[in-house]
Amino acid sequence: MTAYALTLNDVTARGLVGVSLALLPGEVAGVVGPAGAGKTTLLRIAAGTFAPGAGAAHVCGEPVTQPDARRLVGYAGDNPVFPRGLTVHEVLMYYARLHCVTNGERAPRGLVREALELAGLTAAAELRTEALGRADLHRLGLAQAALGSRRVLLLDEMFSGLDAVARRDLRGRIARLAAGGVAVLMTARDPAALERLAARVLVLRRGRIVRAGPLASLLAERVLEVVLDAPPPEPPPGFRITDAGLEAPLAGRTVESALALCRAHRLAVRASRVRVKSLEEIVLETHDRP
Repeated sequence: MTAYALTLNDVTARGLVGVSLALLPGEVAGVVGPAGAGKTTLLRIAAGTFAPGAGAAHVCGEPVTQPDARRLVGYAGDNPVFPRGLTVHEVLMYYARLHCVTNGERAPRGLVREALELAGLTAAAELRTEALGRADLHRLGLAQAALGSRRVLLLDEMFSGLDAVARRDLRGRIARLAAGGVAVLMTARDPAALERLAARVLVLRRGRIVRAGPLASLLAERVLEVVLDAPPPEPPPGFRITDAGLEAPLAGRTVESALALCRAHRLAVRASRVRVKSLEEIVLETHDRP
């Protein structure tokens, strides 16, 4: 039997309808979708901070409502907020002491040192949180969530508002945690933020998973773009009109057969090219469906 790090079974709650997923140790999965799709609610249920109306969440086989399971989960919310008068070190020491009291583990200073290193905050340890930029606030959120060797990390909009350099740095740190066996479930309003990290993506729309699969498979979908001298009054079957001419997915057919269909409709093809769909395009397609 597969030992999943996190499972959600037919979860229904405010903004979610019958959502199920299973996450393996070391797997990074992304949840994408527009605002209001239910992404944050999904993470809160997985963290055990929000009770679903139906269904259940389990961490390493235990209900997330149980203390032993909750101790294995780390959660970092969107727009992290920490006490302004405390330093980075003091914030992490607070969480480390709570962890040690609850789990009867070693002295908290070792946990804080590890958390600072994994998040890249060692040089900022004595800075007050009010002096931190957005990137360091997200790093502190990651450090707090991962502190104490959590086995499941739930990261809500971890890349939101960050520049490319900060995103790359955080991606690398999260990837190293996953390489050590930590399961990661992340949300993102911007799908591009997950394209170099998540192995699997779930697209939420109005509280339902409308597409899901390995990222490599989703991004392998090809589209034929056709440039025309003038747009036709009606597109051929399987095509749609664009600003430049036409486009059509190539699922199940070749470029040659698609172009032959254009010629059969007496369309003057000036140029054509094949491109691969982006994750953002896949999300927008699901959003635009009736």
